[in-house]
Amino acid sequence: MKTSELLELLAQDHIDEKELPDLLVAALTKQKKRIATAESCTGGLVSGALTSVSGASGVFDCGVCTYANHIKHKILGVREETLSTYGAVSDRTAAEMARGVRLLAGADIGISTTGIAGPLGGTIYKPVGLVYIGISTELGLHTEKMLLGENNADRERIRELAVTAALYFALKETEKLSKAEVW
Repeated sequence: MKTSELLELLAQDHIDEKELPDLLVAALTKQKKRIATAESCTGGLVSGALTSVSGASGVFDCGVCTYANHIKHKILGVREETLSTYGAVSDRTAAEMARGVRLLAGADIGISTTGIAGPLGGTIYKPVGLVYIGISTELGLHTEKMLLGENNADRERIRELAVTAALYFALKETEKLSKAEVW
């Protein structure tokens, strides 16, 4: 998903980027759900966005910043085989990070970010702006591939957009969990 597609989703849902932390904390509170984060490229910004909201302590269990691969493995249980075969910036690593932090915290939702914020580190196969968001719940595990380097976005904007994407997908996952409980 490109930046323009993410912003279009927000527009369709009538959501302003700046409202996402409040909306997510409110939704989690209403559903009595808890969330935990595992971050690499965003370096704690997702956790920071959540904890900027009064009342977040009722829904936010923990945030783990795992920039180094050996910490992803040691703390979150990302398999060494995953890291060596697919790399830190991959859908599989994002998925294992999300599952690992959810299990670590005993949370209902685990959300992860891993990517290349730049300006260094990009390759033809993994360009600057490539970010994977991992989402783990009892309903399953999935990832979103984001291409956030459009329009020469700088490091700060790529990280901001990654936070926006993570919060948006966590909000959508909270809605899915709510609907699943109705049945």
